[in-house]
Amino acid sequence: MSAAPSPVLEIENLAIALPGGGDRSRAVDGVSFTVARGEIVCVVGESGSGKSVTAFSVMGLLAKVLKPVAGAIRLNGEDVLTASPQRLRALRGDRMAMIFQEPMTALNPVLTVGDQIEEVLRIHTDLGAKERRAKVLAMLDAMHLPDPERMHASYPHQLSGGQRQRVMIAAALILDPALLIADEPTTALDVTTQAQILKLIREMQERRGTGVLFITHDFGVVAEIADRVVVMQRGRVVEQGPAAQVLERPQHPYTKMLIGAVPTMTPARRPPVTGALALETASLEKTYRSGGLFKTERVVHAAADVALRIRRGETVGIVGESGSGKSTVARCIARLIAPSRGQIMVGDRDIARLPERRLRPMRRKIQVVFQDPFRSLNPRRTVGASIIEGPMNFGTSPEAATAKARELMGLVGLDPSALARYPHQFSGGQRQRIALARALAMEPEILIADEAVSALDVSVQRQVLALLDDVQRRFDLAILFITHDLRVAAQICDRLIVMQRGRIVEEGPTAEVFARPSAAYTRALIEAAPGREFGRGEHLPEAASA
Repeated sequence: MSAAPSPVLEIENLAIALPGGGDRSRAVDGVSFTVARGEIVCVVGESGSGKSVTAFSVMGLLAKVLKPVAGAIRLNGEDVLTASPQRLRALRGDRMAMIFQEPMTALNPVLTVGDQIEEVLRIHTDLGAKERRAKVLAMLDAMHLPDPERMHASYPHQLSGGQRQRVMIAAALILDPALLIADEPTTALDVTTQAQILKLIREMQERRGTGVLFITHDFGVVAEIADRVVVMQRGRVVEQGPAAQVLERPQHPYTKMLIGAVPTMTPARRPPVTGALALETASLEKTYRSGGLFKTERVVHAAADVALRIRRGETVGIVGESGSGKSTVARCIARLIAPSRGQIMVGDRDIARLPERRLRPMRRKIQVVFQDPFRSLNPRRTVGASIIEGPMNFGTSPEAATAKARELMGLVGLDPSALARYPHQFSGGQRQRIALARALAMEPEILIADEAVSALDVSVQRQVLALLDDVQRRFDLAILFITHDLRVAAQICDRLIVMQRGRIVEEGPTAEVFARPSAAYTRALIEAAPGREFGRGEHLPEAASA
């Protein structure tokens, strides 16, 4: 009987020290697992669990303050922890490669994507320019990108998010590495693009026999592609095994908690909301025009003939792919951009055409919680200063605004004493709670949540969704919930609006839209959701009231 082939990646008792003064001494401690040829191993866990630190250790890309103090990382038998910087540079791209979460920050904005992929070949091979170009075009074609010649000559900003991620995969696979590391590569993508990227990774992995280390917090993705699962908590591996075993029969309480927090694709049955009408749009449109004197004018209808209504105490979700117009509609309603035509009725007032001077008193009625609170909170101001700024601009005294901020910090589950701290001193979930407190400080009637939980771990996501559900009941808020995550939409939304290419193609009670979608596009979205059969979490309202 022949011996089993040696793994592509073997991590043995890895320990990475943290700088002093933190909540623990090691970022990872005693971590051991393997990745075989042709295998996809998913590493899951909350933020701070050590999964990305482990991945960056393999690539030799750790921050200088993080030091490996024990263990080994063997890539095809060679320990990368003892490799010289020159040897690590040779290994990257040639034997191992990485796909990052946000391709826009990983790609050079001033070079065409073709030049960036060719750079890998220039560094690691002796191919001539003609051969390099041919190889890159063939790889772009293998990524199912339209018109490889045009893609080769395009800059990153000219591509969609899904196309940029395909370019990153092309650059990672151009040298046929033995190991591919994917660090949250689908988090910010809509469900159809996400499904395409996952299929592409699986296709490439099967065709080339590549071992894949896939870092994610999305259990739908895990259910869709994983051969084996490694669960990490606070720097340690608490459970690992075949995907079916870990997902269907979890043993560790932490794994059970994570899986229990995954929202299902089965919406809760919610009674119709009968509160007063808070917001109504009619024939709402946003058109962008480009081109000049010597160029053909290009017209893009980002939103067209959008009519929606939201009542006090109701959550209306808008779902659709990137470019469907959902965020454009939200920004028009918040008057962050001016609509091209149509009405936006807030109560009995049409704000669509109001000039800024007359619009200002209406702004406090509509507040927005954005996807990334770190970018929407001023890093140089304490969170307390950020929360009280809005009310003070509308005449509230500093003392009253501070008292309200302390009250709201308690409401969103944070210690009021933390008002004196800065955004970087909080976790992502805590920052999103602060962003919510800042919005509530304005005493709004309408809250717009624009992908407000898409980047959060499942357990933190559940907490923030339950918090939204709670504050809605307390303040009788009308919530417009923008998301690409159908699991989240299923649990939080009373009614659902589906948008495609700037237009509404379907709307109705969420449970009905999921159970009996009438539009082919809606059916395609639901079918594209990764691991749509997976999920044991309770419905949010039940969890919130428990």
